[in-house]
Amino acid sequence: MKTIALYSIKGGVGKTAAAVNLSYLSSLLSPPALICDLDPQGASSYYFRIAASKKYNSDKFLKGNKKIYRNIKATDFENLDMLPSDFSYRNLDIELAEEKKPQKRLKKNLEELSDDYRFIFLDCPPNLTLLSESVFAASDLILVPLIPTTLSIRTFVQLKDFFEANKLDSSKIRPFFSMVEKQKKLHRDIINEFGKTPELLTQMIPYNSEVEKMGIYRAPLNAVLPNAPASKAYRNLWDELRSYLER
Repeated sequence: MKTIALYSIKGGVGKTAAAVNLSYLSSLLSPPALICDLDPQGASSYYFRIAASKKYNSDKFLKGNKKIYRNIKATDFENLDMLPSDFSYRNLDIELAEEKKPQKRLKKNLEELSDDYRFIFLDCPPNLTLLSESVFAASDLILVPLIPTTLSIRTFVQLKDFFEANKLDSSKIRPFFSMVEKQKKLHRDIINEFGKTPELLTQMIPYNSEVEKMGIYRAPLNAVLPNAPASKAYRNLWDELRSYLER
């Protein structure tokens, strides 16, 4: 089992769209897959038309084992399941702080699913919190979408600095450019400057209005418009990731 986190300190960078499309693609090419929505806003849960049961909450998520199994739901797509978010997830940092080993709790809970899924995708909330640290410990790969802008690059540098200051394994971090508009000079300039970064994935996700319409389709873009430019880019990105994970 491989755990892949879609994470960024900054919001609005295309994180959820990537989580939804990559998890869907993995379920087609390397099934089965699970997507865990860790964001209390529940965007990826919304895209898949799935809501948590009324009895499910952040406390049950942290307890793991049967509490998690009971709340995993099938999506409309074969070999792709979802653990939906609940608004109580806004309290996860407080509840994790009460654990003896908070950074290891998520990893332990996900390991209990290792016999059932080949890939687990985590759609993470923005910001740098105790939950983020748990994600870092639990993940085999941390995918960081970057819009080619100064602030987006700045948050990536902050993330790398945090890993270095806390002696974490920064080799897990793999950024990729997202929402790229090459007609913009700023985007071109930053891609040219930052493109020399060795850990940067080569595939970029273009800005595409169809990605924004995923909220209308409520399905992965690759499932409804497989020939859209962004759909092709997501497929290429998954191929690149799969090659990296199979090394």
